[in-house]
Amino acid sequence: MTSDQQNTELIEILNGCQDFDRRSQKALYQMFYSYGMSICMRYGGSRDEAVEILNEGFMKIFTNLKNFEFSKPFKPWFRKILINCAINAYKARRRYQPEEDLDALKEMKTQEQISSGIYYQEIIELSQKLPPSYRAVFNLHVVEGYTHEEISELLGITPGTSKSNLFKAKQHLKILLKDFFEQDYVRSK
Repeated sequence: MTSDQQNTELIEILNGCQDFDRRSQKALYQMFYSYGMSICMRYGGSRDEAVEILNEGFMKIFTNLKNFEFSKPFKPWFRKILINCAINAYKARRRYQPEEDLDALKEMKTQEQISSGIYYQEIIELSQKLPPSYRAVFNLHVVEGYTHEEISELLGITPGTSKSNLFKAKQHLKILLKDFFEQDYVRSK
């Protein structure tokens, strides 16, 4: 299928979704499920949480499709909605978790190097072991490219807290990766 055919099919599906056609909604869900889950798994603490975020995102898509500009690509709009749903889920969970703030952090390296020999799914599983506040900031900053000021506005925290959570997320991930590779080394013997 060519790119033009895919775009035509997507537009037909989106038009059907605007008319609340269940088959079109199902087709859109199936078309973007994997892509959406790849985003939501980074933010959810478990597969179940990721599915909840994804389903909430699709509900927002179905109810707000009238706001979508068909002249623009769908994927970035979809991604933004999923990220906002993940942020909302984080905020809802945050009420029950203590928050830490460090005003002064040492300058962190701008370049991070990821070791080879680890699969995407394993990285997702390791990141899910991070506390929700660390995971949210890590994903927003490292994966999505938001600044600490933007993250502070999105999550309702200070830029210092965002920097602190990123620093702590990286420290936790280093420990988790070290343990992961040590266990992998033991298994290979």
